[in-house]
Amino acid sequence: MDGMNHSVVSEFVFLGLTDSWEIQLLLFAFSLLFYFASMMGNLVIVFTVTMDAHLHSPMYFLLANLSVIDMIFCSITAPKMICDIFKRHKAISFWGCITQIFFSHAVGGTEMVLLITMAFDRYVAICKPLHYLTIMSPRMCLYFLATSWIIGLTHSLIQLVFVVDLPFCGPNIFDSFYCDLPRLLRLACTNTQELEFMVTVNSGLISVGSFVLLVISYIFILLTVWKHSSGGLSKALSTLSAHITVVILFFGPLMFFYTWPSPTSHLDKYLAIFDAFITPFLNPAIYTFRNKDMKVAMRRLCSHLVRYRKIS
Repeated sequence: MDGMNHSVVSEFVFLGLTDSWEIQLLLFAFSLLFYFASMMGNLVIVFTVTMDAHLHSPMYFLLANLSVIDMIFCSITAPKMICDIFKRHKAISFWGCITQIFFSHAVGGTEMVLLITMAFDRYVAICKPLHYLTIMSPRMCLYFLATSWIIGLTHSLIQLVFVVDLPFCGPNIFDSFYCDLPRLLRLACTNTQELEFMVTVNSGLISVGSFVLLVISYIFILLTVWKHSSGGLSKALSTLSAHITVVILFFGPLMFFYTWPSPTSHLDKYLAIFDAFITPFLNPAIYTFRNKDMKVAMRRLCSHLVRYRKIS
């Protein structure tokens, strides 16, 4: 076969999550609410960090970029899912599917590296406070951000360069509401065992390895703090708890998608709702409601806006 020359599939069809009209209505309201809340919550973080000079520090620079990534991530699949909920024929073009997979993996890989960078930032801040501003300089922060995007884009391209030339000549049904790489490979009209193994290594082991690395780094930070000051352990736990929560929420579904041994499991599409809607919403909620500086900055910004409106 000569790849795309033998592909007759021009679109893929989603089965969605349910055929029940009542559940579809509930799902529509849930999805729309969380998507709107995710976008607004992350926009508030980006706007607050950008406008408030007190938050112009490495930690909040990384946090604002995490919010940007979350807005992109939840916009890859959520809008189409919301539009498709009441449709009988839920379809996406072949290249629309490839594009969705590309951006999902690119943005997901970028967020993995950015979360590791945020863990490193907390390590320097807690364990090497005197050298913090020297190590986490503006140039270094930009370097970390650029590296995150380069790794994310490279990770996605490496996988898709082998997929776009596969022949798709028959089945075109996705038992889901979005395109994902493992399901796409199983629809190809050729043996894809080697490619499936590559995806497991590239996505599965990277996500598991990144998660383990983050857990080890947090344990190392807490042990370091405990050795130097047992009283500072509670403060460090309070600081890191938000980061740990975000890491678990983000990596949990990803590790299931790409390491679960059963390819026919239906649990992945329900976990995908969590990854697409709830995690991007919880990130700003966790970092806003648990962060004193963010709450003070938001109140300060609101008072400035009210004062400006009164003057104008």
